[in-house]
Amino acid sequence: MKVAAILQPAVALMAWTMVMWLWMYATRIPAMSAAKLDPDSLARDPSRTLDDILPANVQWKAHNYNHLHEAPTLFYAAVLVIALVGQGNGTSASVAWAYVGLRVVHSLVQATVNKVVVRFSLFGLSSIALMALIYHAARLVF
Repeated sequence: MKVAAILQPAVALMAWTMVMWLWMYATRIPAMSAAKLDPDSLARDPSRTLDDILPANVQWKAHNYNHLHEAPTLFYAAVLVIALVGQGNGTSASVAWAYVGLRVVHSLVQATVNKVVVRFSLFGLSSIALMALIYHAARLVF
């Protein structure tokens, strides 16, 4: 069975999401311990959040992990459609890799220096790649 090349960037982005999960907890758990935070207290007082308690640079990783569950869900769907109809090689795979590369760089920027203008530019470019994949998927099935 020949596997569509477009599935590789999808798996890479899944793996990257788990890297961000590890990074998030590797920084968040020590920060929560240092703050002597009782996690159950947050459940009892919904007006308090970790954003109010933990340092911003710790929370940046968590915010990015959440972001990796937003627009990338459309990426996964588009990739699957394109692969299922047998068009997951060539240009579509290259565009998918570009999307993943931009999202990884976006993650690194958000998790470290968190420069909003840079993040927005990366997000905008990745969104253009995503729109191209969705357009291609739509042309294939309609």
